[in-house]
Order: sequence, then C-alpha cells, then structure tokens
Amino acid sequence: MLSSRIYLIINEDEVMKVVILCGGYGTRIRDVSENIPKPMITIGPYPILWHIMKYYASYGHRDFVLCLGYKANVIKDFFLNYESHTKDFTINLGRRSEITFHNNHNEENWKVTLVDTGLDSMTGARVKRIKEYVDGEDFMLTYGDGVGNIDLNALVNHHREHERILTVTGVRPPSRFGELVYADGAVTEFNEKPQAAGGRISGGFFVATSRIFEYLGDSDRLVFEHEPIQRLVGDKQLMVYEHNGFWQPMDTSREYQLLNSLYDEGRAPWVRW
Repeated sequence: MLSSRIYLIINEDEVMKVVILCGGYGTRIRDVSENIPKPMITIGPYPILWHIMKYYASYGHRDFVLCLGYKANVIKDFFLNYESHTKDFTINLGRRSEITFHNNHNEENWKVTLVDTGLDSMTGARVKRIKEYVDGEDFMLTYGDGVGNIDLNALVNHHREHERILTVTGVRPPSRFGELVYADGAVTEFNEKPQAAGGRISGGFFVATSRIFEYLGDSDRLVFEHEPIQRLVGDKQLMVYEHNGFWQPMDTSREYQLLNSLYDEGRAPWVRW
C-alpha cells in the first residue's frame, strides 16, 4: 500500500525526531516467528516497525532513531536494502551486476539512525544510549510493537501546553473477549475485540523533553517504565494525553492475526497513507 497521499502537520516547528524501542526479544510471540526481532514481524507485506514509522511520517515526523538489540542485524539489513525490499527491480547478473528499480516509494525523505543499544539492555538504558542522537531537542518515543490512530498533532500540542518533562498517551486496553450488543434477545452489534471502557493504561506514544535524561542512569537493567517513571510521577513531571480511539499492541499470535486481518480487509485504523 505505497500511496502518494501524505498528511503533513501544519506547523513545521513541531516536527520532532521519533525514537523507537526495537531491541526486545519478543518472547510472548515466538510462536509467530523465532528468527526475527518482534518489530520485524509483518502486517501484510511490511514489518510492524514500518507501519509505525509510516504513521509518524504521515504527520511529518520523518527523522527516526531506532534503539536496536536482539537480532539488530535483521533491522539493519532491512534499511540497508530498503530499495530492494520495497520496489520491483531487474538485476543483470554477471561480473558487473546492474540493478534497475522500476517504481518509487514515499520514503525518500526519511532519515533513519540505527543505534545498537545492547543485546540485553532494558528500555531505560536503551533510551539513555541515544541521547547524542536527539541533540538536546524534544522528541517522540514509542515501542516497535504497537499501532494506533493517535492524533499526533493533538498529542504534541498537549505536551507543549503543560510544559512538563514527559507526556504519555493513555489508552483503553483492548478487551480480551468479544462484546455483544443486543436488545430483546437479538444481537444488534458484535465487536470481536473492542476497547475496554474501564481504566487507562500506557499506550506508549510519548513526547519527552531533553530533561528526561536527568532521570536515566547508566545501568543496563534500568527499566524506563519503573524507576524513571516513578520519579517523574513523584516530581509531578508526567502528564497524560487521553486517546479514546484505536490502539493495539502485537504481543500474541492472536493479536498478530487480528492486525493482519484488519490490514488485509482494508479496515486498519492506523493506515492513513
């Protein structure tokens, strides 16, 4: 689905770098694939990581920093050979092989920085190790295994308004079971996996100021969601942006199948390109 339609954010001053955590083992979804890192598991023909990046790029955020770890070479290979992964081509074999690419894609203006942040590093350590690549600027941060239709313009505006260190997108977790809507015994609506109506959880899709690094130590075992977040909460430096729309992680084979069915049927809420 490589289309020419791109949605840009209005204020170019709000364009930010996007840091994506791509280093985990993905042990809960090994039944889908054991040989590739979780962000490279595909939705349709492309990795979920590509879908996440396309979503940010549709808002104008095209400068990416990828925090690599487990099987980093697989992600590096994808971007080093991006043209061949995303275009039709003809190759003339011989002593001087020549390749002719036959079509275009809309990612020519992407900038992708791939950083090896350690094989066994936890999330906080991975963020700390990309400090030099965000140049002291505010940046966006997310995980490489979840998609949604978050309004990134509204998220950034909310972050600017409260002037705290970190904003997290609060989502309603998808219900584990299907939802029946009925009247007089007759089902009027069946939703396979609706958003739960209860409390919210972190859906990732953070916005951070450079002061976040003051909360990150050097230990490989530093979990971003534990001590750093708790300190931010204690200092009243963590704010939430409420998202009531679609959000879905890919932690299990069932969720993998759900996301692929939405994509294959043309009903993927995150696809806006």
